[in-house]
Amino acid sequence: MSTTRHLVNRRRRLATAPPRTAGAETEPAPEQVTATATDAEPRAAASTAADLDAATDLDAATDLGGAGSDTAPDAPADAPRDRASRPRVVIPAVLCALTVLLGAFAAWAFASADGLRDEPARQNSALTDIGRTSEVKGRISEAVGAVFSYDYASPARSDRAASTYLTGRAVRQHKDMLADVREQAPKQKLVLTTTVTESGVEFLDGDRARLLIFADQSNTRTGKDEETTYAAAMFAVDAVRRGDTWLIAAIDTFTR
Repeated sequence: MSTTRHLVNRRRRLATAPPRTAGAETEPAPEQVTATATDAEPRAAASTAADLDAATDLDAATDLGGAGSDTAPDAPADAPRDRASRPRVVIPAVLCALTVLLGAFAAWAFASADGLRDEPARQNSALTDIGRTSEVKGRISEAVGAVFSYDYASPARSDRAASTYLTGRAVRQHKDMLADVREQAPKQKLVLTTTVTESGVEFLDGDRARLLIFADQSNTRTGKDEETTYAAAMFAVDAVRRGDTWLIAAIDTFTR
């Protein structure tokens, strides 16, 4: 800035100095000097303003040049490249982790499935063989209704039912359960009727099955004072297949 002021002052001195011509050493008149100085002042001011504008433009250019050399404006341009390159690094790592996890899960699932196939409880075809399940339910429901019904007028019918549908331990268990009914039936003219209301196959494996039975029982005295009592029963039976039929092999009344 001091250089600019020096230039302006020099131009002012030159503008106010009297012009010299060859062979003329006379000084100009005071009026001429005043006029010349007056005319030179606007020119000097204009020149000074132009110099100041040039200096300002130079400083601005210098500032812009210095700012352009800084690395800060380049940072936004580099950021997208960093962000663009980051997924290419992260995604393979994520895929590798998922591959390891899926491999571990597949190994665990295979081992678990193999263990479940080896468990006897998982061989329960009552969950898959609908036809065989329906067959055993129908035959055992029919057998329960026959062996747990008793008519004092035809005791032989109960005996035939027992010999038809019972086997193994169930023969003795049935005789003990109906002992009181057989004893009281002739005196009170008892008629015992058992009807299966619901049954479910708990276990079915080949020729063996276990069922849960729900039944309604009515006990009617047909003597002089006729009276009917009703009761519900729940018990389980073990069944075995003999030929083309199912037999009751054991009776569980849950009274242990």
